[in-house]
Amino acid sequence: MYCVRKVTDDLYYVGGDDRRLALFENIHPIPRGVSYNSYLLLDEKTVLVDTCDWAIGRQFIENVEHVLAGRPLDYLVINHVEPDHAATINEVVLRWPDVKIISTAKAFTFMKQFGLGEDSRAITVKEGDKQSFGRHEFAFVGAPMVHWPEAMVSFDTSNGVLFSADAFGTFGALGGRLFADEMDFARTELDDARRYYCNIVGKYGAQTQALLKKAAGLDIKMIAPLHGPVWRKDLSYFIDKYQKWSTYTPEDDGAVMIVYGSMYGGTESAAQYVAQQLAEKGVTDVVMYDVSSTHISTLIAESFRVSHIVLACVTYNFEIYPPMHSYLTDMKMLALQNRTFAVIYNGTWAPRAGDLLKSFCTEELKKSKLLDPQAHITSAADADDAEQLDAVVDAVISDIKG
Repeated sequence: MYCVRKVTDDLYYVGGDDRRLALFENIHPIPRGVSYNSYLLLDEKTVLVDTCDWAIGRQFIENVEHVLAGRPLDYLVINHVEPDHAATINEVVLRWPDVKIISTAKAFTFMKQFGLGEDSRAITVKEGDKQSFGRHEFAFVGAPMVHWPEAMVSFDTSNGVLFSADAFGTFGALGGRLFADEMDFARTELDDARRYYCNIVGKYGAQTQALLKKAAGLDIKMIAPLHGPVWRKDLSYFIDKYQKWSTYTPEDDGAVMIVYGSMYGGTESAAQYVAQQLAEKGVTDVVMYDVSSTHISTLIAESFRVSHIVLACVTYNFEIYPPMHSYLTDMKMLALQNRTFAVIYNGTWAPRAGDLLKSFCTEELKKSKLLDPQAHITSAADADDAEQLDAVVDAVISDIKG
């Protein structure tokens, strides 16, 4: 059964939801599913913008056939060749053998590597090129490394629709809704939007900034991404989020994240004490996460949101506790910077975690600030540790207040 939505008078959403996939890119949990977005324009020529993952291939083809209603498919625009958006190119070609494929030179190279498309139907475009389909004309804008090197975005100059590829994407199935204004986005979708950007695109802040600067020169009326809802109202709200995330600016200044790695509860108890003292002294945007049981994608997303991070960690085999080390390494890999850290460390006989955490924060994470003093607990936290922990709390509060 076809399931389509009208985006504008002659533009249709022909993508679909995947609720069966457990891990996006086989890494990131998506308990709310994910959408694979594709759009079909009915002009003097018909234009399909991107395809879908094989997981919803049948639904996708039914949608396209329904909207075409017997018309031929003239063009296929591929903005991004990652398989969740390009896997069904060959299926489209089999059903509409006269279709021409428009994409970048690098994209066509990748298509060959994935066994997709063929040279005889390729139309290669570059930054600034345009293609008319009748009433509508697309301008093609390069978006390399947002988040693959072949990526571009397509801007419909006639109606202001920006087909933004993986930029402005969001985890979560659409569930029949298409537009962000049909949702309570800040309450139900923002966390997944942040987790999507920070983990998928987050490393490429400079490249995202370059795309945002190009987009600022376009008269954008609507943003149509490859995952998540279409934006037709209050575009500045989401663009501002991207501005902050891509410049590694804390989204919520004064928010504190406490990440703890605890084997037998002593370090967790210290972390809990710090959280309670922060709240009692007026810092109420405080979140706590057990590094061993919280997925790394959530930890990274929250690290992009907050301004201050308290690391509470045990020593393990004379090193940083392995799950904590993995979290720190992911932060470094995704280029997180401009954060302020406080350290609480534990060790029964050789508390090396403290020095290792301090050196990681100051030497491995760009533009990071380390607060003094650090707190050292021995084995199990008790009342004798309160003074050290209170000093960490006071240092965090003092830094927040500036």
